[in-house]
Amino acid sequence: MSVKTVNIFLHLSNDKIVVGTLAFKDGIIYFEYDDSFIEKNLQISPYKLPLKRGVHICDDKVFEGLFGVFGDSLPDGWGRLLLDRHFLKGGVSYSDISPLDRLSYIGQFGVGALSYEPIIDDIDSSSNATIVLDELAFASSEILQGSSEEMIDSLLTLGGSSAGARPKVMLQLSQDKKQILHSSQKLHNGYEHWMVKFASSHDSSEIGKIEYVYSLMAKDANIEMSETTILHGEDSSYFATKRFDRDGDSRVHIHSVAGLTHSDFRMPSVDYDDLLALTLHLTKDVNEQVKMFRLAAFNLFTHNRDDHAKNFSFIMNEDGVWKLSPAYDLTFSYGPGGEHSTTYLGEGKNPTSKHLLDLAKKHNIKEAQIIIDGIKRVVDNFKLYAKKVDVKSSSFSTIDLVLKELT
Repeated sequence: MSVKTVNIFLHLSNDKIVVGTLAFKDGIIYFEYDDSFIEKNLQISPYKLPLKRGVHICDDKVFEGLFGVFGDSLPDGWGRLLLDRHFLKGGVSYSDISPLDRLSYIGQFGVGALSYEPIIDDIDSSSNATIVLDELAFASSEILQGSSEEMIDSLLTLGGSSAGARPKVMLQLSQDKKQILHSSQKLHNGYEHWMVKFASSHDSSEIGKIEYVYSLMAKDANIEMSETTILHGEDSSYFATKRFDRDGDSRVHIHSVAGLTHSDFRMPSVDYDDLLALTLHLTKDVNEQVKMFRLAAFNLFTHNRDDHAKNFSFIMNEDGVWKLSPAYDLTFSYGPGGEHSTTYLGEGKNPTSKHLLDLAKKHNIKEAQIIIDGIKRVVDNFKLYAKKVDVKSSSFSTIDLVLKELT
């Protein structure tokens, strides 16, 4: 299989706008903006793919020859595993799958506001099916272990566009949090777009509760996050968060730092110094820069070290104005070699408040010490948050010891 051309569309305020066309020939991917889109003056990727007539060719392979704005639509980790297994089950070798094939498969169901045509869609995506989380969690575990492929198609429909290593599904959750339906572009009355995460093979069984605890701490530390909750099955509890790339039935354009700057998120490639500079340059808003500083401080004091370039994103509104997205993937974690994936003025192993204050001084961030002290006060109460969520002592005691050393 090999899709030769893909048309790209941007969905804003329920309008479907032609962006341009991707073409694949002799191993090279070409892109050209549609003239009508250039006239709209919407910079969907201002640094690596600015509005300009003519053919564009990406000069790196960070996203397999795609520009980062389209690479952000491709699944990685869990989503890529599902897609690869699906293709393999159909007799298609990995080596025969191009990035354009993958984009065509994602079609209109990707994260963010971009969609791709023609659509390769041979999986039943019924939106009336009731979801049983325990069944999906068990099937995800079986697939990760390579012992079953029974529900690959169902999981692919629910989570094939997702990024990150942990299994996850996109679904519709009723506003009272009691009913779950199969996800689709069209919301059922009284439902919202949510994402639910399951444990990976090396995670604690209470990883979902831990991430929920972190979301509660983040909100109390004045970090913007989407609504979060814990959904309970008969066997386990699962972390869930409302999708910020959807606003009702409308879609929201999002762009990760990795995609914006073509930074390889698989290895340490950025510094919080870079993120603070990028935030101010892109948003033109010092308040957004302060949000990024607050997030840097929270990640330091909560030992969230899997803070790679794909775990920071920006969102663009219909007027082309950018702001920092709500925070996501906040949990106790280790980066490469136990260090932070994103460094603090070059320090990844043992960053301290001094590194934060030096960053604040360099970027003229006011009240940095007040921000730091406020976050420390919240994190000092980690054990209370954990007990409130009924996390077992055996699951939170080690984390509590580590956090006490950081604060």
